[in-house]
Amino acid sequence: MRRNALEDLIRWKDSEDRKPMVLKGARQVGKTWLMKEFGRSCYEHFVYFNFDEEEELKSVFEANKNPQRIIELLSLIAGEKILPGETLIAFDEIQECPSALNALKYFRERAGEYHILAAGSLLGTLLAQPKSYPVGMVNLLDIAPLTFDEFLEALEPSLYAYYVDIQKGQPIEELFHNRLSQACNYYFIIGGMPECVDSWIRYNDPSRVSRIQRELIEVYEYDFSKHNGKVNSGRILMVFRSIVSQLAKANEKFMYGAVREGGRARDFEEAIEWLVSAGMLNRVYNVAKMEHPLAAFDRLDQFKLFLFDTGLLKQMAGIDNSAILLKSDYQFKGPLTENFILQQLRGQFQTAPRYFSDKSSEIDFVVQHGTEIIPIEAKGGEDRSAPSFKRYVSERRPESAIRFSRRGYRKDGAITNLPLYLARKTRELL
Repeated sequence: MRRNALEDLIRWKDSEDRKPMVLKGARQVGKTWLMKEFGRSCYEHFVYFNFDEEEELKSVFEANKNPQRIIELLSLIAGEKILPGETLIAFDEIQECPSALNALKYFRERAGEYHILAAGSLLGTLLAQPKSYPVGMVNLLDIAPLTFDEFLEALEPSLYAYYVDIQKGQPIEELFHNRLSQACNYYFIIGGMPECVDSWIRYNDPSRVSRIQRELIEVYEYDFSKHNGKVNSGRILMVFRSIVSQLAKANEKFMYGAVREGGRARDFEEAIEWLVSAGMLNRVYNVAKMEHPLAAFDRLDQFKLFLFDTGLLKQMAGIDNSAILLKSDYQFKGPLTENFILQQLRGQFQTAPRYFSDKSSEIDFVVQHGTEIIPIEAKGGEDRSAPSFKRYVSERRPESAIRFSRRGYRKDGAITNLPLYLARKTRELL
């Protein structure tokens, strides 16, 4: 399965200002595969070291700080000479060896000619801790589950070829609209976890996918107790398990009291930070004003939390596949759709998506494109009623206003209706 992040890594390889690259993201999103694929396809030589599997590797970094000496020892272990610019050095599960993570700064300072890529489980939580890694000495790249375009290319390459060529304002024939809508339904069910997508391609068996999703959720919950450090693992688990009920509320703003009766920010804010840093949850802040620059108006005490993968959220919510495939109105359709839209919007704009909510109105998402502020409505069906959204567009007359829904690609007055499957092309179609 091709990953868009490969293009980011190729740009990194060719950059004159290249630093050691650290891949971060939740477990099982494909970081190891990406490192190996990148090494094999883009370099003359590739050496791979796993700190979880090879305990003796740790001593190399614990006893040495000289990059040249480290390279000599790694060459001996790999059984081949490591060449500057020609060999990709990949460190996996680097969180198991803090000395190796710290050594990246020495490579940046004294041996920048070597190309180094590092990744690890729950690495984001480690990078969030002060003095735990060389600040400013590494490049960082977030790796997430497959986005819809990656999913579509893996499942239906010919349909993906049509999808890629869709241009701004282009009519989409009903045949292709229906096929793309069906693929979008499959994404809601399968999600973007590589193992789930691979299983569907191989076996076309929804029960296998569902089993993998349950197992992944169990693995993550086990990780909470295994890797949390100073943060209370019970509270991490409570926050994680509350996500479905939090999103099911009429007002989806995160409520500490919904995690545990009488719960307060001080009880759970560390657990939330841990889950966000680990790549498990995506946090969206409420903004006091929908004006440029959005970040200046963040209400840091008001936010929503979404799961990092829509397929896993569907599994946690216990939604039957038939509800999605038959387009029926099920209770969790709105939150699941918003989770999908956010998953596709992330990374498209320099500023992360926000939302707007006050006593009289709510806008599902707000994105900043240059100095332009774009309101976004996310609809799970074909319903066009959205009084707050329409009122904002009527009163403020933004340059762009987007409604995602199951309807076709069309202009509806001042509002552009984009089918859900085009969410990943939002910026391109503005």
